[in-house]
Amino acid sequence: MNQTVTEFEVQQFVMKRFADAGLVTNHPPIVGANANASNPHYCPTEQSCSVIRRGDLLLLDLWSKLNHPDAVYYDVTWMAFCGKEPTPRMQEVVTIVRDARDAGINFVTESVTAGRAIKGFEVDDAVRGHIEKKGFAEYFTHRTGHSIGRETHGNGANMDNFESHDERSVIPWTSFSIEPGIYLPEFGVRSEINMFIGEGEARVTGEVQRELVLL
Repeated sequence: MNQTVTEFEVQQFVMKRFADAGLVTNHPPIVGANANASNPHYCPTEQSCSVIRRGDLLLLDLWSKLNHPDAVYYDVTWMAFCGKEPTPRMQEVVTIVRDARDAGINFVTESVTAGRAIKGFEVDDAVRGHIEKKGFAEYFTHRTGHSIGRETHGNGANMDNFESHDERSVIPWTSFSIEPGIYLPEFGVRSEINMFIGEGEARVTGEVQRELVLL
């Protein structure tokens, strides 16, 4: 059956699922196809959105929490391809972003396990350094991550040596995102996970995307 679906319709579907699950959010999710995904703060509306078509690369960035005063947000971004096989260029960029994300996860995990104090800018350096080595530095246009708490952007250290030089320590019992992106004129890619720092341990909270979801 040949039916069309727009970015806005997908956004509203997610909002309904949030409501059904008893979740709340301070803003609807980002749903962006192709070049729209290259705008890190893109938000489709009913009046301004794109139809999602076969062959499109699709970004979904969503955040929500339980409807409780002390609940903490969960904020993640996943990527999908509408078809059986993405282009080599798409796959190249997806792989670079994924590996940059993992470089940040590994830096945090290894540092915390070894008892080494780390600062926000150091996590950004670990992630951004991988993208720089691959020749895409100019297309990574925001900090690596932000503190997460009762609000999506919390009061703790940000993973940032781009928008600012965050020298605050990444301390136990805090959470933050790692979300590198490469934003080309024709499409954008971002991969976002959340990490939690405990006493002597660090872990990703939730599933980690390894490959594109094929739709």
